[in-house]
Parts: sequence; structure tokens; C-alpha cells
Amino acid sequence: MKSFVAAPLVLAVMGRAFAAAAQGGRVATAGVYSKAQADRGMTLFADACARCHGSSMEGLDVAPPLTGPRFLGNYLGQPAAALASRIRTSMPLDMPGSLGQQASADLTAAILAANGYPAGDAELPSGSSAQQAITIDAVK
Repeated sequence: MKSFVAAPLVLAVMGRAFAAAAQGGRVATAGVYSKAQADRGMTLFADACARCHGSSMEGLDVAPPLTGPRFLGNYLGQPAAALASRIRTSMPLDMPGSLGQQASADLTAAILAANGYPAGDAELPSGSSAQQAITIDAVK
């Protein structure tokens, strides 16, 4: 029975991702961040995020995982701006809003890399309007 429920959800999410791509947007599987940016994000993650989310982004206590099905269930079909904005406005939990746009973009790149999204040649933009045009699609 679960497969009947999951199938429409998967189709709806995939439809949104294809629609975004058709409207001139990009998808995360096309390589929307650079390796150098993801490396910067991982360094920042180790300093500001690992104590709550775990060193491998596995999630600890009440902090959710930033990799795997639970993470993707929250962000699949969403613009990269949704993740970057969440990071920028509410993290870290003890100092919400202390991360700027560039740090949030770097952390988003690190999270995408940890979820198997490929690096590209250019960095993930730090501006939310540019991030809005990038959809987090399913990694194959």
C-alpha cells in the first residue's frame, strides 16, 4: 500500500523539478556548486554545525540528519534557496541568524556534496534569488 502512496508523491516532486528546469532553472544534479566551495562549507560545518548534526551529518538528539532519505524528504523538489535560507535564518541553534549569505551558500554546497550531488565549475550563488532558480532534484 505504501508504494501506491509514495508513487504520486515521487511523481509530483519529479514534475516540479522538471518544470523548474523547463522554466530556465537548473537542478542540483547538474553541478551547481564548486568543490572548493563544498570544502569551505565542510570546514564551516565542522566548526559551527557538527556538534548538533554530527560529524557525518547523521543528526544527533533533536538535530535532524542532513543526509539521506529524511533530509531529501524535506528538500526534494525545493529550491536551493529554501535550504540556504533555513541555514541563514535559524542556525546555529545557539546563535540563529549569525551566518551570512556566503556561509549559508557554502554550507548548502557541503550538504549537497554529502548527499551525492556532483560538483560543477561554478560556485552556488550566495543570493537567494539566484538560488531560487536551482531545484534540489533526486540523485540517481
